Amino acid sequence: MHTLLYDVALAQTSSTHQAFPTMPPMLEEIDSQPSALGLISLRRRRLPAFGDRDIYEVKLGEEFLMSSLFVEAEEALATLGLAALQGDKLSVVVGGLGLGYTAVAALKDQRIEELFVVDALDTVINWHKNEQVPLGKILNADARNHYVHGSFFELATNPGVGFTPEGKNKTVDAILLDIDHSPTEFLNSGNASFYSTKNLSLMAEQLKPKGVFAMWSQNLPEKSFEELLKTVFEHVESHVIYFYNPFQNCESSNSVYVCVKGDA
Repeated sequence: MHTLLYDVALAQTSSTHQAFPTMPPMLEEIDSQPSALGLISLRRRRLPAFGDRDIYEVKLGEEFLMSSLFVEAEEALATLGLAALQGDKLSVVVGGLGLGYTAVAALKDQRIEELFVVDALDTVINWHKNEQVPLGKILNADARNHYVHGSFFELATNPGVGFTPEGKNKTVDAILLDIDHSPTEFLNSGNASFYSTKNLSLMAEQLKPKGVFAMWSQNLPEKSFEELLKTVFEHVESHVIYFYNPFQNCESSNSVYVCVKGDA
């Protein structure tokens, strides 16, 4: 969720717009629906500096959750997480659908046999099913992809329910999470309890031996969270993802934590 980065980026557009007086910015609200978390909206924007490129963005109330302008780290969540896995016929869970970039990047790995994309908001799932967002068509066309309407955090901490239709005792090879802004900045305050040894361990019960948990964060790696992850996982590695920020003409960064479960 590129909240802070995207707010800064849009703040830069006023000076950019002045340089292109004959090309005013275009902003279209594609859909807006109430949700348990507040009003959620899907918008399409064009900025003069990007010509005919459509930029899709998701807002929750007045907060930006996701933009198609910055997606490198969301894609890296999938590629780095899956790179830590061995074997084939993989079963993978993605927590948080967003605009679909993590899910589509994961499906590029031909070892995946089934992908379960969990989102608490049926509105977001319907944007993809109805192909109101660009990657919906790709996800709908891939028979390996399955949308799951539910709370990732509730499913993660209830192994007796599980992420998949098979439910109890069904384990998966990888869980890729991109919902909160960081391990200490939450989309919803109720998510905070997930980041504990107890609840991470409950989630890890749903991973196969040597299974992978990977998580995106908008911040640089946090040492305290790395230490927490080590109480549950055998191997923990943090990756910093750099990408070009055209508004500031410099590199920006996010991070991806990749954790591997032990043999048992």
